[in-house]
Amino acid sequence: MQKFILTLLSAATISAIIAYTPTISTVQAKETNAAIKKVFDAKSYMLDNGLQIVVVENHRAPVITHMIWYRAGAADEPRGQSGIAHFLEHLLFKGQKHKVLGDLSPGEFSRIVRSLGGEDNAFTSQDYTAYYQSIASEHLEKVMRMEAGRMRGIDIPLSEFASENKVIQEERRQRTDNDPRAQMAEQMTEALFPNHPYGIPVIGWMHEIQALEWADAKKFYDQYYAPNNAILIVSGDVKGEEVLAIAKRTYGIIKRAKTPARKRTTSPPFISQTSVTLAHESIKEPQFRRTYRVPSHRQDAQASLTLEILESIIGGSSTSRFYKSLVIKQKLATNISLSYNSSAWNDATLSIVATPVSVDKMDALQDAIDRELRKIVMDGVTDQELSDTISRMQGEAIYARDSLSGPAMVIGYNLITGATLDDIEYWPQRIETVTNKHIQDIAKTYLNPDQPYTTPYVNGFLLPKNSRGNMK
Repeated sequence: MQKFILTLLSAATISAIIAYTPTISTVQAKETNAAIKKVFDAKSYMLDNGLQIVVVENHRAPVITHMIWYRAGAADEPRGQSGIAHFLEHLLFKGQKHKVLGDLSPGEFSRIVRSLGGEDNAFTSQDYTAYYQSIASEHLEKVMRMEAGRMRGIDIPLSEFASENKVIQEERRQRTDNDPRAQMAEQMTEALFPNHPYGIPVIGWMHEIQALEWADAKKFYDQYYAPNNAILIVSGDVKGEEVLAIAKRTYGIIKRAKTPARKRTTSPPFISQTSVTLAHESIKEPQFRRTYRVPSHRQDAQASLTLEILESIIGGSSTSRFYKSLVIKQKLATNISLSYNSSAWNDATLSIVATPVSVDKMDALQDAIDRELRKIVMDGVTDQELSDTISRMQGEAIYARDSLSGPAMVIGYNLITGATLDDIEYWPQRIETVTNKHIQDIAKTYLNPDQPYTTPYVNGFLLPKNSRGNMK
């Protein structure tokens, strides 16, 4: 399945899905799709305290993936406290107390999971924070008790807070401050989302990370970490009713809380074209980037489906229009891709990333990209391109459910950013509603080089040090 289903999966998860995904022909995809109604055939429940539960049964192996997703991310942070959501993700491994569900000392949560032969981790984005464990199915209740215990029972020594703050600072240095590609991406995102929290990095600005206090983290935790602000997803060798029963005696004893409504600022109309240029001695090959603001699935489901198909046709692989034209035929780039991420509460992004054959071909590469986009704006795509792409995407979706951890990730990413379970389950059928006119209209609105949208794209140029290329 394409980005609506595989959006933001970790490399390991994608590899797991690919490992279970045979190569199929267009005819096979159509035949198989005709025999399936739902992608995951998930079961959904709701506890009295507002916790939504989704279960995907897969009995191929005696293991499960257990995930809890919170509607709390970096974009929900108070101004001036950037990084608090990600910091809190780290702190939840540093100790908890609960009179019914039990106490855990710093680091004990992960030590127990490992001792049982499992693995655990967590991640933070602009719109959510998620925690997961992959473990033998016989230990499901153990991890559910521990995870439920830290939903409202965080309790850490202040020394752990101070030491973890230093860990976060070092993480920023390694992943962003010492990586010119990450620095470029951060600066481009800030330019793309003025007066909007998406312009602030998830990890936070260094000076604000250094100023964070325990009271800041505890207030954010108390506001957002509650059953009525979370989604529990279990995928693997379990029965839906079994998960529900365990959830009632673990998560079910936690009271709902009053959580803030999401009220985010809005970017003003752009009055100029913005570009970001970074030259660095560690860069050996130049890179061109362009990022657009486009609708997320929550904002416009039909536009999102259209963008997923357009992504595959224009820049999804070595058989895409961009690659065949700019790499193989015109030889202006050694590589090029176009990617769309539909899972966002507010505007989503569509990005073009290309490696020009040399710095002096940068302008020619931009012109060629614009020419390819104009073709879509003027003529759309061919009926054969559209039909083949839809069939291929449907085929990929069918086999996505064979992964053990993939369904929990896929469903979580999309539910937590506003999609419904039916949106996910019936995605293969819904992409059939996309027409050539939809594609042409979406290109005219958001990707037209000659008539930029009200929030036009941001260009980025990553260059070797002392490059003298003439950037547009």
